[in-house]
Amino acid sequence: MQNQARGGGNFYRSLFRLVLPIAVQNLISTAVSSADVIMVGYVGQDALSSVSLANQIQFILTLVYSGIASGATMMAAQYWGKQDTKAIEKIMGIAMRFSVGISFSFFILAFFFPKYLMLIFTSDPVLIEGGISYLKVIGFSYLLMSISQVYLCIMRSIERVVFSMVTFGSALILNILLNAVFIFGLFGVPKMGIIGAATATVIARGIELFICLVDAARFKKVRLRISAVFEKNPVLFRDYLKYALPAFGNEVVWGVAFSMYSVIMGHLGSDMVAANSVVVVARNLGTVVCFGIANGGAIYLGKQIGDGRMEDTKRDASRLCKVTFVSGIAGGLLVLLVRPLMAMMVDLTPVASGYLTVMLFINVYYVLGQAMNTTVICGVFRSGGDSRFGFICDTIDMWCFSVPLGFICAFVFKLPPMWVYFVICLDEFVKMPFVYKHYKSYRWLKNITRENV
Repeated sequence: MQNQARGGGNFYRSLFRLVLPIAVQNLISTAVSSADVIMVGYVGQDALSSVSLANQIQFILTLVYSGIASGATMMAAQYWGKQDTKAIEKIMGIAMRFSVGISFSFFILAFFFPKYLMLIFTSDPVLIEGGISYLKVIGFSYLLMSISQVYLCIMRSIERVVFSMVTFGSALILNILLNAVFIFGLFGVPKMGIIGAATATVIARGIELFICLVDAARFKKVRLRISAVFEKNPVLFRDYLKYALPAFGNEVVWGVAFSMYSVIMGHLGSDMVAANSVVVVARNLGTVVCFGIANGGAIYLGKQIGDGRMEDTKRDASRLCKVTFVSGIAGGLLVLLVRPLMAMMVDLTPVASGYLTVMLFINVYYVLGQAMNTTVICGVFRSGGDSRFGFICDTIDMWCFSVPLGFICAFVFKLPPMWVYFVICLDEFVKMPFVYKHYKSYRWLKNITRENV
């Protein structure tokens, strides 16, 4: 009994060391989103709605990065458990190859075809015009992120979470400061509005990449080698595709479906879009710790699996779920507590303010469902190389249930906007029984490392 208690103490201490920097990183990211909403909100509700819709493109790209990083994390964490750093370098090169190629494609779309991207989300000419100017600038940040995001992901996978937090956090805090300068025209800089917000992001991402490159030149244990990007390793490449593609597909399927929610709300009016842009900030705040637990848990459990400690992994996965449940409840309560602050963040119309109140109450319980599913699917399952279940589960849940039902409720039954929002927020709870059943089967628990790669 004492051994079990000591084991629990070790687990919580180790998890805390991983989760705290990741959670702080998520918190900083949420703070930047909040600052963006506040500052752009002062420009006007139309500007806020334009940026919110245009950022759906970056939201999708971020999910692409997440899919690419998930495949890399699954493999790198387990190879870190074996202390096979050469394999980790090769995995980073493979992930970088995908990241740069996809980011370049997004840049081309944002810079040369921004109008067509905006037309996906809205038919309002004012919102389209604002989104076009924003996308043509923000697109450059996609190229910069393609390298830094993969590098930081690998550093987290080998437990350099503090470095990742400091780098990411420094760039985002700089983003807040530059937002104020460029949006409002401080210190003699011309007042640039939403273009200023995009310019600030590009500069901040450039600083983030610079820090990564400086670190890569100094850190010798796992090196960023340009040659690894072009190096051929059929065994690792096949493994990466096997584990990364379902994770990539999972993130894209989920992300595009989530963007479809924005499409639905975008066609329900500017009031709905503006309210949702504020709600997203509150929901992100409520899930900061939960998502940190998912990411930290994937690294912790993956390292154990790579070291061959399967029974320890089963026990600690259960502990991870319990911690997530508590943090999910706390996150929902936090959404409720910040409701007065969210209502004062931006100058909304009375209709949008009414929507905001109802949407925040819905997110009080939605946060718990999202936290539990994210930890189990993206943390526990992926630590054992099982990214396929999440892909199948979210494809069916989002595309056979939530998205079609959302469109039907909005455009066929023409239900009030708040009923539509309630329906599309059922997605996490529909899949929860299936996620639990797969968890208890332990089919996700596999060592995916190889010898001499």
